[in-house]
Amino acid sequence: MSRKDLLPDAGPVLSLRAALYRACRDFRGGITAVALEMGVSPDALTKALSPSLNRPIMPEWIEDILTITQDERLAAALVRPGGAVAFKPMPVKVTPQALLGLAAMAGADASFVASLHEGVADGRWDLHEVLKLEHCAGRVIAELLGICAGARQAMEEGADHG
Repeated sequence: MSRKDLLPDAGPVLSLRAALYRACRDFRGGITAVALEMGVSPDALTKALSPSLNRPIMPEWIEDILTITQDERLAAALVRPGGAVAFKPMPVKVTPQALLGLAAMAGADASFVASLHEGVADGRWDLHEVLKLEHCAGRVIAELLGICAGARQAMEEGADHG
């Protein structure tokens, strides 16, 4: 395992067990904080999540860990086997600066189209080409969903005050 693998947006989606372990490990306060928030023994959670012990994990714990940590790697590990993609839109205020940022991102993210070209250039898709394509598409989709979430949030805040 490389250091690059430890980055939240690095390469392939983790297995469910690895994603659970890393979500808890990287949460502020670590596995102990997650266990205490769940109301379980930190030792029991540590043993259940250990990548080397391979013990069964209670489904309720998976849901609790996702709720507490909000870890995107865990969400991806849960939905990927079903062929789905998980996105958590982060509200972005719709301002002229945000729109200029989106335009710059879209221009700079011509890498999405470039990655499409790489995949079809030789008539077959390699794993690294698919991963790059998925990463680029995810960035574009996340930015657009963030603007939509920001617009909804502004609308709802305006409704509360008006």
